[in-house]
Amino acid sequence: MQDPLFFAFSIAILIFSVIAHELAHGYAADSLGDPTPRLAGRLSINPLVHIDLFGSILLPTASFLLGGVIFGWAKPVPYNPYNLKSRAGEAFVASAGILTNLALALFFGLLLRFFGDALSAPTVALATSVVFINCILAIFNSIPLPPLDGSKVLFSFLPFHLLEKTRALEAWGLPALLFVVFFLWPFLSPLVTSLSRLIIGA
Repeated sequence: MQDPLFFAFSIAILIFSVIAHELAHGYAADSLGDPTPRLAGRLSINPLVHIDLFGSILLPTASFLLGGVIFGWAKPVPYNPYNLKSRAGEAFVASAGILTNLALALFFGLLLRFFGDALSAPTVALATSVVFINCILAIFNSIPLPPLDGSKVLFSFLPFHLLEKTRALEAWGLPALLFVVFFLWPFLSPLVTSLSRLIIGA
């Protein structure tokens, strides 16, 4: 049986991390001239405006109980790519979330690397979970499959005549996400573990 306290902390870390991810999207879009996230009330640290029942609660619970791994997401921040200052702006907005998760993993990883001996065992366990969960989110969202951020980065550089053909793929967003979570995880897990160890220095 999984430790309920560890599960509760893992869910809290996931929610914090996915909210930071979505806020990064929102502020990136806002900085490039798109007021949509601000007008939608998504430039807020209030978790209630970001939490998605399925992606933030039900799926993480199921993935943890079935495999001991936390997967999930928050409500996507809406933005209008036509309001951005350049076409490359969509790639900037999409990559902002990934870079935020990497930054969180690096911050807590460096904390462990340089001050781990001075930290209590629960603090070390908490920081390690932050690193691991944010590595999962960064790698997961880098996959170039709609609606993940990696696809938006890739598609923003495609010619317009090819870009329209990719829009049809977005209708398969949820099935694609579930496929990645439940079938591609065995292939992603070694990459997540290697990145986490590289950051922590283990």
